[in-house]
Amino acid sequence: MKLAFDVQYYETHAKSVCVCFDNWNDDLPTNIIVKEVQDIAPYVPGEFYKRELPCITTIVQEFDLNHITCIIVDGYVYLDDHKKLGLGGHLYEELDHKIPIIGVAKSSFHDNKKHVHEVYRGESTKPLYVTAVGIDLEEAKNHILSMHGNYRMPTLLQILDTTTKEK
Repeated sequence: MKLAFDVQYYETHAKSVCVCFDNWNDDLPTNIIVKEVQDIAPYVPGEFYKRELPCITTIVQEFDLNHITCIIVDGYVYLDDHKKLGLGGHLYEELDHKIPIIGVAKSSFHDNKKHVHEVYRGESTKPLYVTAVGIDLEEAKNHILSMHGNYRMPTLLQILDTTTKEK
């Protein structure tokens, strides 16, 4: 099973969403899990993971990690060419390097060229920025390219985004 995560923040809480799926080319999730998370950390520039990681792990801990083959996060595994850890890298550390993590971001960082692939899907002229740990970056890129959908965002990641933004 594969998992994809996103989080929406509100004034006093967050909404953590997980889309579960079995195959990279699935067009529908096998399950969608939504959790409200209280007592979220304040946003601190450069330390975003401290806010988002607990929201993700609150759902991850419900799974038998032996059945999870990959996790996708909305963001980066590495933030720069020197492998400064982003959300995905910190999640990989939190999970004791047991599960490959793919970061899929919609915008680039200026000092992040060595450990990121620009992925163009469909007819989009705007790339997705793919980073990875625990899996070869080229393989991660190919997985994102193979995901269902004709547009920039794969169908399952679009479902994730829409579910996360719903009130």
